[in-house]
Amino acid sequence: MNDTWSRAIRRTGRVERVTKETSVLVELDLDGSGTADIGTGVPFFDHMLGQLAKHGLLDLTVRSAGDIEVDAHHTVEDTALALGQALRDALGDKAGICRFGDAAVPLDETLARAAIDLSGRPYLVHAEPDGMAPLIGSYDTTLTRHFFESVTSTAAICLHLEVTGRNPHHLVEAQFKAVARALRAAAAPDPRAQGIPSTKGVL
Repeated sequence: MNDTWSRAIRRTGRVERVTKETSVLVELDLDGSGTADIGTGVPFFDHMLGQLAKHGLLDLTVRSAGDIEVDAHHTVEDTALALGQALRDALGDKAGICRFGDAAVPLDETLARAAIDLSGRPYLVHAEPDGMAPLIGSYDTTLTRHFFESVTSTAAICLHLEVTGRNPHHLVEAQFKAVARALRAAAAPDPRAQGIPSTKGVL
């Protein structure tokens, strides 16, 4: 293991975001065991964040209070923005990491593929089937793309994400699982890497 990781520094981030629409707290540990403590007021979204923690081996705490009497949009968006910032903070200068990660995750008839570059440049390419059911419980399925747009924006990462299938629950869940696995691979220590994994010397 290289010098960067021999220091055994935990990679954590903590972000509080308060607006007139929401109040969000996110705490994240990249080197966790997959423990999740989630409460957003949107049960299906809680389930998805739990998948992100479990399959990404992140310890993740999320406390979000928003205007869900209007709809879930502001809560999902602001949680995603805070989560992305916490991820960026936890990654630090990114010395010694693999940087790139990808995963293919099947869920019955559904297959999701995710590829991540912890590049310092926000970019999302996203594809999912047209005509999905508009709601899963109180969760608006059009928010899945917006969630990942918001995370990539504040985390400053590049994410390519596509999914095929039929069942709306599977289509959303497989995306969160695939991103979790790809992020886990990208953020993992590379025992052969020295310094920043870029010819620029910075990410």
